[in-house]
Amino acid sequence: MADAVVNAAVSATSAPAPAALPVRAVLPWAVFVGLLALIALYFVGAEQGATSVFAGTDVHEWVHDGRHLLGFPCH
Repeated sequence: MADAVVNAAVSATSAPAPAALPVRAVLPWAVFVGLLALIALYFVGAEQGATSVFAGTDVHEWVHDGRHLLGFPCH
């Protein structure tokens, strides 16, 4: 009787092992997300200046609050 209670308690608290995630499956997505993050950082931090891709202040106005949130000076 005591063995049944102990076995039930052990089987109820044991969790399945996490599945292995191969690096080859994750690496392309990690590179893609990293490139998107760098592009977003460029537009928030460096667009409108000597390296400007778009003329005018449209991009600056769209990311203005993000600049201040990340600590980039803009005016």
